[in-house]
Amino acid sequence: MKKRKVKPISWPSVKMLVLCLGIGLTTSCDFFKIKSEEGDEDDPVLATVGKNSLKFSDIEFIRKENQGELDSSELVNRYLQNWIRKQLMIKEASKNLSLNEAELERKLLDYRYALIVYEFEKSFVEQKLDREVSLQEIEDYYNAHKENFSLKEIIVRTNFVKLEKNLPQKRQLERLLRSQSEANKDELKELALRYANNYYLEDGNWIKFDDIILNTPLAQNSNKVQLLKNNSLISVDDDNYTYYFSILEYKLQDQVPPLEFVRDEISKIIVNKRRVALAEQLHKDVYNKALDNNEFRIYD
Repeated sequence: MKKRKVKPISWPSVKMLVLCLGIGLTTSCDFFKIKSEEGDEDDPVLATVGKNSLKFSDIEFIRKENQGELDSSELVNRYLQNWIRKQLMIKEASKNLSLNEAELERKLLDYRYALIVYEFEKSFVEQKLDREVSLQEIEDYYNAHKENFSLKEIIVRTNFVKLEKNLPQKRQLERLLRSQSEANKDELKELALRYANNYYLEDGNWIKFDDIILNTPLAQNSNKVQLLKNNSLISVDDDNYTYYFSILEYKLQDQVPPLEFVRDEISKIIVNKRRVALAEQLHKDVYNKALDNNEFRIYD
């Protein structure tokens, strides 16, 4: 039997293919019936670049993976355009580069090996990885690696309250902020809830100074270090409000941050170290198992 030649489909035909794919009627679309009657193959060509062809079967996965969440027609068009651009770049590169086929093949094999191993490692590590990190582990790591931590910004423990300038409660607020007494915390919180336009009373937490003074006149201050050194209670006004900052403690740039500020960072470091250790152990176990089972041989 004489083999029929597959002809590239014209752009109007490609658009019709895309439409059929997008509405999920690829097996019953009249377009295919017409083409079949004309004698084309069941897997028509959508585009060609040189000797390379993109067939309908190459893009059918888009409909299956998309499941109607996005416009399939748009996705197919985008895939087709990307395929053409990649093929044109490969064609142009082949003209301008002197390629060693053996070297190229070796690199492709190396890449395939790296991809397979990566997926295997990833699956293994995700199954075995313990993400729970105890406070003792965090403290031990912090004490052993303090020199690796250095602040890039000023951090503070503070109470912040934004109050209307003319409220009579200002004096009471200033007294409560200056006292820093545990006994006055409830009274301070009640006052803030009733009268403040904004407040932050989590003085047990460390926070970036620039974050807490954002959208206040203090953000424009050019000498924040001197301001912190000279004041335990900072107040600053704009046209309508007074902003109070009770500074309980601060750390400056380039100083070692407190443990509380870097706890989450250390936890991530420890988990990542476990991830690396698991991957390394996997390689060792695979090698030792093969060695025990005589699965390879090294010749002199």
